[in-house]
Amino acid sequence: MSQTARFQSFEDPSHREGAARVAALRAAMAQRGVAGFVVPRADEHQSEYVPANAERLAWLTGFTGSAGTAIVLADKAALVVDGRYTLQAAEQVDTAIVTPVPLAETSVEAWIEANLPAGGVLAYDPWLHTPDGLARLERAAQAAGGRVEATALNLVDLVWIDRPAAPRAPVVPHPDHLAGEAAAAKLDRVRAALDKARLDALVVSDPHNLAWAFNLRGGDVSHTPLPLGYAVIPRDGLPRLFLDARKVTAEALAALDGLAERHDPEALTEALDGLGAGKARVRLDAVTGAVALRRRIEAAGGSVDVGPDPITAMKAAKNAAEIAGTRAAHRRDGAAVTRFLAWLAREAPGGAVSEIDAVVRLEAFRAETGLLREIAFPTISGSGPNGAIVHYRVSRGTDRRVQPGELFLIDSGAQYADGTTDITRTVAVGTPSPEMRDRFTRVLKGHIAIATAVFPRGTTGAQIDSFARRPLWEAGLDFDHGTGHGVGAFLSVHEGPQRIAKTGTVALQPGMIVSNEPGYYKAQAFGIRLENLVLVEETSLPGAERPMLGFETLTLAPFDRALVAPELLTPAETAWLDTYHVRVRAALDDLVDPETRTWLATATRPLSEA
Repeated sequence: MSQTARFQSFEDPSHREGAARVAALRAAMAQRGVAGFVVPRADEHQSEYVPANAERLAWLTGFTGSAGTAIVLADKAALVVDGRYTLQAAEQVDTAIVTPVPLAETSVEAWIEANLPAGGVLAYDPWLHTPDGLARLERAAQAAGGRVEATALNLVDLVWIDRPAAPRAPVVPHPDHLAGEAAAAKLDRVRAALDKARLDALVVSDPHNLAWAFNLRGGDVSHTPLPLGYAVIPRDGLPRLFLDARKVTAEALAALDGLAERHDPEALTEALDGLGAGKARVRLDAVTGAVALRRRIEAAGGSVDVGPDPITAMKAAKNAAEIAGTRAAHRRDGAAVTRFLAWLAREAPGGAVSEIDAVVRLEAFRAETGLLREIAFPTISGSGPNGAIVHYRVSRGTDRRVQPGELFLIDSGAQYADGTTDITRTVAVGTPSPEMRDRFTRVLKGHIAIATAVFPRGTTGAQIDSFARRPLWEAGLDFDHGTGHGVGAFLSVHEGPQRIAKTGTVALQPGMIVSNEPGYYKAQAFGIRLENLVLVEETSLPGAERPMLGFETLTLAPFDRALVAPELLTPAETAWLDTYHVRVRAALDDLVDPETRTWLATATRPLSEA
């Protein structure tokens, strides 16, 4: 088996050139008479995963996380990151040049208000900020006695001499039998939503929504099968797709025939001008629609209605074909993960397995299914203290061996044509400590509380987020990330608008898929996270007076029984775990090799059995 991973790079993030790059940016700022420049981790679509030519934050600072914002002034610079990346940012950036700032302590806006000099101009790229985000920057700059100003060209791009070219991965059709609905029917639903809202057109700025609505897939970014581009869907008439002709395959063109017009990306500005000239009322997505789009339409005389793209909600509620595909993908993926866990149980106690070894082997097991398209995100493979870094990304410089007496956390996912997976398991290598078992069991109790939750229609993720935290709160503990995120169908592993989190304000609907992943992290010691994906479904309760919903667990792989403290579980929680393990064994038994099958029988036996 090759020791080179198919999809994941282990190159060390480097900040060796950070000082020179920040200095070059400051020189560009000085030439233009601006006091500061904002560098978000974003592309023109506000994407989580961005193409290489949009990795401006990583190039400038060395920080490779999927979320963060740098503010560079003439004499200081800050990198604001959320709780997932606090430790990672401190390790990756040159702190003599850029100061990592936890979001929990200071927001981007608060830092600007406190540090932008009076009278100073804070420059920004209008393609990398939404109208709401810009409004926050404006308020912060004004509070500091300064102002914001858009740049015609991104100042980082001016000094990034070897910046990669824009991607041109092939755009292909996504088959109707997997999509579950023809693109023409989806577009009819979009037009109906526009008509109901009295809108003349929708600018589709989110590539996920473009891919879903037109039943297309691509490969312009890592881990998510996206074609980067835009679309304009009018209430009447043919939609227009703005995609580079060099990446649109003949099959995709045939699928689009009579459905939409294809134009080169450069024609987007002319289309926006046309909307404005026609005095159109245009919906612009509040989450992904750039300020530059709004200004172009309004400058030409149109009106922009900033709000939710209606496609987002449509995409979130999976249809029967997408659900069937997702179940099949999870069974296939569960077998690969279980083969990995059996291999780890054999090899890790002897100290022969490193974090990178684990990533490579898990990718190989998935690849052996013959259906793996990509990994869904860079695998988080954390041994001992590295497991306490929530979004740890192993590199050759940080790689360490899995040691007896430690916990090993692996968070991974896969992209198959019929579904997207995401699973986290935490396992003990050798004998775990009482503290490890206590913390693991509290996380498991929270996981079970979400898995078994029953709630009325209209309930939001924020309302059930605390179910997962209560067992930790009772011991004075917590975790600094959401309990669950939405997941797509052969699309993004992080999909909105649904989420189980303190900020999850969208009502959960049947067909939505979310993760169930409470955790606990002890800095410099160990991390624990237990993640399954769950499907929101209708359920019934005797005597219920209103429609009720619950969850079907989709993910299939054992939990580590050695880390469970049975005395902390209620009889109902024990029954849930035993029943889940019976289901896992029944689903996977005929998909794994004899050696794994023997391990699986032991790993899934009732908790009461030693």
